[in-house]
Amino acid sequence: MSLTHIFDSHAHYDDEAFSEDLPQLLAALPENGVTGVISCGVNTETSRFAVRLSQNYPYIYAAAGFHPLNLEDVPADVPAALRPLLAEKKTVAVGEIGLDYHYEKETRQEQLALFETQLRLACELDIPVIVHDREAHEDTLRLLTRYRPRGVVHCFSGSVEMAEAVLRLGMYIGLGGAVTFHNAKKPVEVAAMVPDERLLTETDAPYMAPVPLRGKRCDSRMIAYTAERLAEIRGTSAQAILDLTAQNAKTLFGIA
Repeated sequence: MSLTHIFDSHAHYDDEAFSEDLPQLLAALPENGVTGVISCGVNTETSRFAVRLSQNYPYIYAAAGFHPLNLEDVPADVPAALRPLLAEKKTVAVGEIGLDYHYEKETRQEQLALFETQLRLACELDIPVIVHDREAHEDTLRLLTRYRPRGVVHCFSGSVEMAEAVLRLGMYIGLGGAVTFHNAKKPVEVAAMVPDERLLTETDAPYMAPVPLRGKRCDSRMIAYTAERLAEIRGTSAQAILDLTAQNAKTLFGIA
């Protein structure tokens, strides 16, 4: 597939899966059609790493935040830890933040408090959020409705009804490799109904590699397969999907 304007709105290039060949991989992305990447942090260390990447690669942008499964890394003063990172020129979002009730149900109250703190900060600074929601749809939607941030619910796993509620808040829907999986139902239903102007493509690299590469280490080039599947679902071309989602990412994250 020879496609251009690939904008990966969610990746984790700090992950140890990239430790052996990250410079070579990142250098190869532009020649494979990738024009933009947002590398997301999950704690202070990875957020700083994302900022450094954004300073070294013109097509990479950073997001800084504390993930709900990284509670052990959360400092006493979350806003004070994030403000310097969010003030960097190419930091474009608070993320990855949100709720995850799959693994750590006993930490719900801590997760909720952390998510709410970061939502308040994002609204104060008028910066978009990148939201993680796993098996926490009701609480995620409740807090998004309360604070009404700009942003995206990434790797969207909710129902069409939840997608409609997220869209009514003015937010975007991020879809990645899951839409290509053979057992995919909800992602496919959501992919068919999201308005053109609210759709983002992503990888969640190194995770969630699309079919036919499922199980392999994912990177931003693989969005091409996701775009092909989205095009099938939406009755258009893969290049049209990439063109509109790249523009959507630039609009949401304030990228010229």
